[in-house]
Amino acid sequence: MKFTIKHTATVMIAALGLSVAACEGPNENAMEDKGEMAAEEVADDAEAMEDAGQITDAQEDAMVDKAEDKADAMEAEGEAMDEGKPVAE
Repeated sequence: MKFTIKHTATVMIAALGLSVAACEGPNENAMEDKGEMAAEEVADDAEAMEDAGQITDAQEDAMVDKAEDKADAMEAEGEAMDEGKPVAE
């Protein structure tokens, strides 16, 4: 297949469109990072507690799931802030 300038331009525009669509704003990135760090700390603490016999495996999973849900909510809040939407407090 022979690539012409038109084909090249189309591919470049498509790639640019996808990269712009995938961009996250600064608040979303910051909230996502903060949430992920907190979730990792909870996961580490829960694993240590489970290893020490203080909690069950199911309790560990529940703690981690709750922390990950909170991290997702923080990211969504950051995205709303970037989009200028009101954020529930």
